[in-house]
Amino acid sequence: MAQPDEPHPPVVPSGPRPSKTCDVVRTERPRSCSGMAVTGLRTAKYHLPEWHRRNAGVCYEAHTAGEQAERGRAEAKHLVKHAAASAQRAQGYSKATLGQRLQDVHFWRVELQKEIMELDAETNLLAAQKLRLERALDATEVPYSVVIDNLECRERRQPPDLVIDEVERQLMKEADLIREIRDLLKRTIIQAATQIRSNRIQKENCELDWSDKVETYHIDDKCIGYCADSTNVQFHPSSVKFEENASTPKSWAQFSHDNISRAEQEKLASVQLRSLINNIIHDASEDLRMQRAAVSEAFDSHCRELDQAKLRLESHLRQILKDIGDEEANIENLKKAIRDKEAFLKVAHTRLYDRSARPNVELCRDEPQFRLVSEVEELTVFLEALKRKLMESEQNLKNLEETRMKLEKEIAVKANSIFIDRQKCMGYRVRYPVDLEVASYQQ
Repeated sequence: MAQPDEPHPPVVPSGPRPSKTCDVVRTERPRSCSGMAVTGLRTAKYHLPEWHRRNAGVCYEAHTAGEQAERGRAEAKHLVKHAAASAQRAQGYSKATLGQRLQDVHFWRVELQKEIMELDAETNLLAAQKLRLERALDATEVPYSVVIDNLECRERRQPPDLVIDEVERQLMKEADLIREIRDLLKRTIIQAATQIRSNRIQKENCELDWSDKVETYHIDDKCIGYCADSTNVQFHPSSVKFEENASTPKSWAQFSHDNISRAEQEKLASVQLRSLINNIIHDASEDLRMQRAAVSEAFDSHCRELDQAKLRLESHLRQILKDIGDEEANIENLKKAIRDKEAFLKVAHTRLYDRSARPNVELCRDEPQFRLVSEVEELTVFLEALKRKLMESEQNLKNLEETRMKLEKEIAVKANSIFIDRQKCMGYRVRYPVDLEVASYQQ
């Protein structure tokens, strides 16, 4: 028996495959089958060629689906292997970059922490110097009050000792020096307070940067510990995009570098200011010490001059008192001499008067008469001379008394000046601070 022809594989169109292998017109199967053929109607059975074609199509589809599935499995296996390797590489590279980033963050964190500690220590040192300035300023109040009191006390000197002498010039110079030092200390205190405020502001900036670095380090250290087996990982699709305000690595490093650079600048300015404060306090203390020595020397010299002047005046007063005594004795002697000469003159006048009563020719200009007249004239001349000398001596005595009064007044003025300069001024200057630099360290 001849075999039927092998069916050729149907041509698969490029378009979508129809849902059925071949379109066969079927009639509706009769509701009941009596086993008898119905004449003139097609049955539901396929023709043999159709059956072969349909079987061939199903086999081809099965073969094609199997090949596609095998290719898909191979591709999937390759993709899984490639994706796993790529994911491992990507995660490893990300972990390495996070590790490097951790090193960078740690570096800047350490640098910032070091700068914060140094700036804080420098600020404390500057605050201590500022306290020294304030103590030095307080210490200048005593010498200034001493100088003003000295000047006011010396205003109570009596003329002619109320003069602008070397002591007053040195006191005025000392008062001006203290005022200049106080102004300088006040300006330096303001400058120190400004620098301390700048140090603290920059320290706060570094602390904020350091705090951000610490938080960032903890975040990146947490991130570097994540892996595919971690239980606390989840999807965050929105985190893939870059933030608009995100910095670049260059600007990030520059930000910390600028903070440290500004902190270094403030620290250097603070160190220079501390050195300046040391020099100011030392120089001010030295200037005050030298001026105090100059004032003390002027006081000592002036008091010695006053003592010498008072001693000379007292010596002159003693001499004047002696002269007054001698002049008083001289006046008494002159008065006694005048009285004695007046007695002699009375005798001569009486003799002449009595002899003028001689009668007649007995009224003679004899030798006794001429002698008596000569005696009267001689005594009169002596009396006039003695009276003139008495008036001159009385005037001299008056002058001596006036001189005595002047000397006593001058001695009293000198004693008052000595009391003011030595007892009031120099005694009050004992309260003068020994050293302004030492006073700046005292509590």
